[in-house]
Amino acid sequence: MATSAYMAGFMPLVSSRNHSTGLRSTYLLPRQHAAGAMRVRCQAEDDQQQVQPQEQTIPVSPSQQPARNPPKPKAKESTKFSDVLAFSGPAPERINGRLAMIGFVSALAVELARGDDLATQLMNGGLPWFVGTAALLSVASLVPLFKGVTAQSKSGSLMTADAELWNGRFAMLGLVALAFTEYLKGGPLV
Repeated sequence: MATSAYMAGFMPLVSSRNHSTGLRSTYLLPRQHAAGAMRVRCQAEDDQQQVQPQEQTIPVSPSQQPARNPPKPKAKESTKFSDVLAFSGPAPERINGRLAMIGFVSALAVELARGDDLATQLMNGGLPWFVGTAALLSVASLVPLFKGVTAQSKSGSLMTADAELWNGRFAMLGLVALAFTEYLKGGPLV
């Protein structure tokens, strides 16, 4: 004996019989229902005998109604090197943004303290600091990604993963604008 049940208030059952096999096929179609009520239809079939479906309307509060679109399970983030460092992967923009935030603040601080422009800072011992900082921050950013930890999972209420991306984007633009302005001006910004 096979038993089938469904919620007719949301999706009514429409059936047809295939002439070649004699088997019954069912389709679910959208249907309007009265607010606060759910219609439930049950049908039992025997091997030889078919029973007519019975229908009953049951009042249901909105909090008890099932969700129409259940949330889809999130796919696990890939920890493969090629996926993490792909063009649209989680690492490139985040690492570049973090480096730009550190670089922009450092460049402005050194410019205010010593009066050197960006090119002079790099030529007077700033290049090894840049390479060391880039290597350290890149490794520190990649280790959690290779362990499967995402930036979104570590987001707080104030500093979110999206805020970090936007701050990094503005810092990248700020570094380019600082370098371009100093080039046009021919010296430090301040």
